Amino acid sequence: MKKFFYEARDKSSDKVVKSMVQAESERSAAKVLLEQGYVPLNIHEDTGEDSIFGKLANRITTKDKIVFTRQLATLIGAGLPLAQSIRTVLEQTQNKRLQGIIQEVIAEVEGGRQLSEAFGKHPEVFDKIFLALVSAGEASGTLDEALKRVAAQQEKDAAMMSKIKGAMTYPVIVLVVILGVMIFMLLSVVPQVAKLYHDMKKTLPFLTQIMINSASFLIHYWWAVLIVIGALIYFGRQYARTEAGIKMFDTFKLNVPFFKGMFRKLYMARFARTGQTLLATGVAMLDMLRISAEGVSNVVVAASIDRASEKVKGGKALSASLEPEDYILPMVPQMIKIGEQSGKIDEMMGKTAQVYEDELDEEIRTISTAIEPILMVVLAVVAGGMVGAILFPIYSLVNGI
Repeated sequence: MKKFFYEARDKSSDKVVKSMVQAESERSAAKVLLEQGYVPLNIHEDTGEDSIFGKLANRITTKDKIVFTRQLATLIGAGLPLAQSIRTVLEQTQNKRLQGIIQEVIAEVEGGRQLSEAFGKHPEVFDKIFLALVSAGEASGTLDEALKRVAAQQEKDAAMMSKIKGAMTYPVIVLVVILGVMIFMLLSVVPQVAKLYHDMKKTLPFLTQIMINSASFLIHYWWAVLIVIGALIYFGRQYARTEAGIKMFDTFKLNVPFFKGMFRKLYMARFARTGQTLLATGVAMLDMLRISAEGVSNVVVAASIDRASEKVKGGKALSASLEPEDYILPMVPQMIKIGEQSGKIDEMMGKTAQVYEDELDEEIRTISTAIEPILMVVLAVVAGGMVGAILFPIYSLVNGI
């Protein structure tokens, strides 16, 4: 079925509404609107931002989702009907792709579906944690509170990822600069030294000869280098999408020197924060573990949580089930055990998440502080080595003369 955006007048309230309807044709869409009590004013088919360029231009960011969720929670909490709340948020939404999705959600809700079911038709935007919290809020009659929890969860996760990306940005920039310096020296300076030695019929030093050969290879076979790099990137990305590739990269992140502590604390904070949010909303323990396992975004950690879930299903306490797992940090089962004894597991998981989030902040600051001088030394060694390989032969020639 095709999608049609429409502008119509509500017969009962005489208000003009804008939304989306699915139908076989424009005439069928008009018929559906008339049956729903609307007088069509304008109907046009969704030519969609479905192309690759359209999706890139209208990518839905975490900030877009957070703003949408918070606005919807506020309007529902103020007592507005659900469909009217969503329409009001739609009018304030700038992202065209998100507008289209909201319009589809409105159509589903007006058709009698639950909000969680309407969101569930767009898993690329609303993940399982989002859907579980909304579903629990609908069941308990606290949808506005559930949406606020969703927004808070998204904000904390986005803040953690932003800090990690910030810590990784500086090293990447420095490495790019190092690579740029090497390529510039090889392609512009080194050939001049080679020409000078050739004109004077002198033998090049070993290190300089290596650089000359490298520069010659790059000049004559740059296309082959680009093909090899492109092939490696392509096949690397393809492998990274396979089950074996995902597991390998996730295991690497948990064990890579210097950064493994940061990644492990990130996953534990994510697990504890998600678990706390789900339990506080009324999601059952086993469902919480299943959804949290998917929410950590690491298959190795997820496997540890799944094994713990099987033990919980067999009647074992959650703290005891998590304790022997390799990638579950010790504080998690210890704090959960206190929560089990006090009957406040969600509260203790929230405190655990806060501890790891604070430790993650400190770890990122430590790494950022330590990595700067290390990269400066690497840059100095690389640049100094190349300058030495160029200048020493020139000094040798001058001394020889």
